Amino acid sequence: MKRVHAAVAAVLLGLSCTHAAHAQDDFPNRPIRLITPAAPGGTTDILARLVAARLSESLRQQVLVDNRASASGVNAGEITARAAPDGYTLLLVYHQHTINAALNSKLPYHPVNDFTPITQLTAAGLMLVVNPASPPKTLKEFVDWTRSFKGGLNFGSAGIGSGGHLAGELYNLMAGVKGQHIPYKGSGPALADLLGGHYQYNFAGIQAAQTLVRAGKLRGLAVTNPKRLAAIPDLPAVSEVLPGFELVGWYGIAGPAKMPRPLVARLHAELLRFLALPDVRERIIADGSEPVGNSPEVFRQYMLADLVKWADLVKRSGAKLE
Repeated sequence: MKRVHAAVAAVLLGLSCTHAAHAQDDFPNRPIRLITPAAPGGTTDILARLVAARLSESLRQQVLVDNRASASGVNAGEITARAAPDGYTLLLVYHQHTINAALNSKLPYHPVNDFTPITQLTAAGLMLVVNPASPPKTLKEFVDWTRSFKGGLNFGSAGIGSGGHLAGELYNLMAGVKGQHIPYKGSGPALADLLGGHYQYNFAGIQAAQTLVRAGKLRGLAVTNPKRLAAIPDLPAVSEVLPGFELVGWYGIAGPAKMPRPLVARLHAELLRFLALPDVRERIIADGSEPVGNSPEVFRQYMLADLVKWADLVKRSGAKLE
């Protein structure tokens, strides 16, 4: 009897493996959902829609962008972490994903272990911008200006825990100033108030900032990358005046934990093909970002290191959820 049970179990296991293998060979046979932790229209959403459009073409299956902007991306992460690891639910993950862990010890998931990192798409710094009516016209003048500023010195950002918020806190530490953070609900409102002269400076996403700088509505002073960018070589890196200053964000694609390796390999190959397209690379570089396309394991280790980096900065700066 035991031999019969063992034989039946072996047959069932074989059928299960055959079904799983067939499902992977047939992938994708229905639309894929790309969950995006941002509202429509912003930098994150624009990248998501570019990825979705190109993957839809290469996979010959529709990839749908699902915008989940609430709770600084926590809801998007939770939905993805709880989804089946079958490749039909993906997450456009970015630096806010690991920043959240530094600010919130009660996340409903682990930002790395409860996901399957597939590849990092881009690396992108921020641009230090001021109102054109402000006195400083160079990075050096800006540092001197903030150090000697009389009255309330304020900087704005897209929200608590955003890259711009932590860049401002890092600037406080390294420049020895006491800029007060003013959080907004998104980069659009934050930059609108900077245009109106309601606060002094902002470390903004390069893509959005460049548009306003070119239109003469803001003045760009520096980038937070470790060195100058080829797309905007006239802007210095902050580190040229404050050695060691660096804050680089990133974007990538991840799925739920325990995705089968063949699915990860398939999606990884498609994403690398996407990043290799000349027009895609040109667009990424023109926006002030750099294409990456690393392996799933390298991306995983990068995310783990990012957790440590943000936790250290949050601890040193005293940044916290309000």
